Amino acid sequence: QVTLVESGGGSVQAGGSLSLSCVADGFIYGMYCMAWFRQVPEKEREWVAGISTDGRTTAYADPVKGRFTVSRDNARRQVYLQMSALKPEDAATYYCAATVIPCDAADSSESGFKYWGQGTQVTVSS
Repeated sequence: QVTLVESGGGSVQAGGSLSLSCVADGFIYGMYCMAWFRQVPEKEREWVAGISTDGRTTAYADPVKGRFTVSRDNARRQVYLQMSALKPEDAATYYCAATVIPCDAADSSESGFKYWGQGTQVTVSS
């Protein structure tokens, strides 16, 4: 059974930091690029960041560049999103997702991602 389980969400004040984790199971993790998306109610899901299969290449959406860092640990089958200098507009449900090779860290289309987590909520107060 394939699972992606996010954790680490919570509430933080603007300017603060939060770290999200996502653990994968049930598929050959090293063959998948990973990404983080986010969604707020009544809006489309938005790609946030992506990372290549080996972790050497990363990509970020413009709104989070310089503030968020994506990384992965293939031995632990985990992907991480370190978020700093958080803004109220970063508040959303954050999802991790997996897309199989051939893939690129900059892959940002929802339809290309095969597996999805259930999401973890991030709240940022001003």
